[in-house]
Amino acid sequence: QVQLVESGGELVQAGDSLRLSCAASGRTLNDYYMGWFRQVPGKEREFVAGITWSGRRTDYTGSVKGRFTISRDNAKNTVYLQMNSLKPEDAASYYCAARPTGRVEVPIVTEPNMYRYWGQGTQVTVSS
Repeated sequence: QVQLVESGGELVQAGDSLRLSCAASGRTLNDYYMGWFRQVPGKEREFVAGITWSGRRTDYTGSVKGRFTISRDNAKNTVYLQMNSLKPEDAASYYCAARPTGRVEVPIVTEPNMYRYWGQGTQVTVSS
């Protein structure tokens, strides 16, 4: 079992930056591809960014490329999402998720049901 806890969400203004953190416990994250998703009420959960176990490859949805950066510190069992130049349309609940892969550089997977473990989410609000 892996427990994931997100933090860092808050109310910011358009153009501001935020860094979200996802701290894991229970098992090492070395064997997991980690993803960040977001969801607004009435819409499906959307893939935002992902990172392979080693950190050598990162994946992003088109709307955040160049603005968001995912990273991980396996020694700290933590994954981060640096969000710059925030826009009102980035407002959502942000979730981190873990997909077991072993220590393999796997292709991107954007489907939420492919991820085994989820955090409870952290709320990001962006005012215009």
